[in-house]
Amino acid sequence: MPDSSLPPAYFRRLSPTRFLATAHVGGAWNPDEQHIAPALGLVAHLIEQEHRARRDDGMQLARVSYDILGVMPIDVMDTAVRVLRPGRTVELVEAVVRHANRPALVARAWWMTQGDTAALAGSDLPPMPPRESLDEWSAGETWPGGFVTTVQTRRRQERPGRAWSWLRPLVPLVAGEDASTTARALGVVDILNGVTVRVPPAVALYPNIDLTVHLFRPPRFASPEEIWVGADTTVSFGETGMGLTHSVLHDEHGPIGTVDQALTVRPL
Repeated sequence: MPDSSLPPAYFRRLSPTRFLATAHVGGAWNPDEQHIAPALGLVAHLIEQEHRARRDDGMQLARVSYDILGVMPIDVMDTAVRVLRPGRTVELVEAVVRHANRPALVARAWWMTQGDTAALAGSDLPPMPPRESLDEWSAGETWPGGFVTTVQTRRRQERPGRAWSWLRPLVPLVAGEDASTTARALGVVDILNGVTVRVPPAVALYPNIDLTVHLFRPPRFASPEEIWVGADTTVSFGETGMGLTHSVLHDEHGPIGTVDQALTVRPL
């Protein structure tokens, strides 16, 4: 569980576009830097807020692609959201997070209009094991930093680099604000690169330089307090320093999409 003496959120809003990170975001590769996962959720929250301020026509997020341009200290961040490609049925939005006027994170999100495809709905992606059948697992046994202590995790590892897990965020995204369940879910998925490691972090570094989420249906969760994200995860390393963490995402009703993380693999 997170330290109860810490602020009750990953971020505090200082102005419409400026946020202060709290100690809950401490990173796994360096506890004095931000774990990028909460910032990804914050960006999704801001993209949704910007969209709803302009139009209320039931569009849905189909893809969010994040490029991680550099590390961020646990400090003040500036944000900006703009529409790149407006449209009635599809729309592309870009968000940028800066620290000390340096871009650190860029995201592009595709919005898509809703339509009735219930008669066609289906997927052959394999189901997840029930959450109750997986053991409680503490990411803090493998990773340092404040963030990993804020995610409740159940895991079944078949072998290093192959596992099923259920993740539940224990901390709100922004103090005093109600983020959507989709934004809160996107705020934990970056941890999947560390849920089932091929090699321990003392053997090699393998941070991800991006993260892309594709959704084929909106996630449905019991409540904002009971957001359990399921992940069927495989980690692969190539022979030339590249790697990939691939996960199929689930809610309790079945698969909802995928997340991919490109890794830079650096033996120590």
